Amino acid sequence: MRITLTNEQGAMYNLEVSEDMDLASFKALCEVETSIPSQQINIYFEGKELNDDTAPLNSFKIKDGEVLLIKDKNAGSLPNIDFSNIIVPNSQASNSTNSYVNAGGMRLDPVALRNDYLRDPSALAVLRHNNPSMAAALEKSQEAFTAYVNEQQRLKMEEQEKLKRLLANPFDEDAQRLIAEEIRKQNVEKNMEIAMEYHPESFGQVSMLYINCKVNGHPVKAFIDSGAQVTIMSKSCAEKCEIMRLMDNRFAGTARGVGVQKISGKIHLCQIQIENDFLPTSFTILEDQDMEVMLGLDMLKRHQCCIDLKRNLLVIGTTGTETRFLSENEIPNTLAHHTNEDAQLNEAISRSIKESQSATSLAYSEDLLKEFLSMGFKREIIITYLRNFNNDREQVLAALLASSLSMP
Repeated sequence: MRITLTNEQGAMYNLEVSEDMDLASFKALCEVETSIPSQQINIYFEGKELNDDTAPLNSFKIKDGEVLLIKDKNAGSLPNIDFSNIIVPNSQASNSTNSYVNAGGMRLDPVALRNDYLRDPSALAVLRHNNPSMAAALEKSQEAFTAYVNEQQRLKMEEQEKLKRLLANPFDEDAQRLIAEEIRKQNVEKNMEIAMEYHPESFGQVSMLYINCKVNGHPVKAFIDSGAQVTIMSKSCAEKCEIMRLMDNRFAGTARGVGVQKISGKIHLCQIQIENDFLPTSFTILEDQDMEVMLGLDMLKRHQCCIDLKRNLLVIGTTGTETRFLSENEIPNTLAHHTNEDAQLNEAISRSIKESQSATSLAYSEDLLKEFLSMGFKREIIITYLRNFNNDREQVLAALLASSLSMP
């Protein structure tokens, strides 16, 4: 059966145990999970302490899915403040968040933390991906970063105090809701960890489907969107193609979908050239549109188009003509949805790689290198991050994923 342990600080532990396991063995298992010596562990169920170490768990009427409270007899009264939500660079193996804690032992030193990030472009690039708001405050100024860190610590302490008050009575209705939410969050984090390990490609960005075509003899990049009801053209593209003279202003209005855009009018009939085919279609002209042309469902159904992802082709059913979808490097930057943040991320990672290549060679784990090579990452980048993060698997994986992503 599955048992959930919780302590006064709100930590959660999920255990698989047998119903006939005695309490002493259960405490020994708890020691492995919580690092609390079994002799110091007190277990509570439904407000009562379990005292008989020789009795099996089912004798206490503990069933599958129950929540037990665990206490350390020798624990002090101060809450265990956790700053794990603040990502700290770790360029040296022996470094940890403790190197940023002040003499009082309770608060991070924002100055030291910021300086370490600024000295490590690779860690800063990963931070931009994992925690954009923290990265923005860090790059703005020391005062902004200090205010951000202090606010995060204040919120964390308030959360811990709230947890402590609620878990004083873990069977209170509010405490039960909080415990259920913590379990849900842990399940989500576990699911994400599994996805990062076994399905890392799901974190990448898929290139959209574009084809080369011509309108009135002018080459344009057309976006294939079977989810759009009508075919759309930007006003700037219509001017470039010299067909604005055909626009009917009576069809001006507002387009609503993902956002709202102004419709300038409609061109009722115009030919679009795909390979050697000249296909009649109509265009709804949008005032402010990034994409030149978006071929919607009206045009795709009219010409019985088929999106063949296996061969990476658009097939015109009425004529049998095939045209390939453009590769990512052929899509203009305005259509690839690159942001300044993405550019800064790539620049920082590239700079980090160059600096690492010019530095003195450091040892790296061959086993980790083989593991990441099997995931499809490049050898030079893997070695760079293995050296930068001193073979820390989790940080290397995060950095590799960050370097391979293009965030929307």
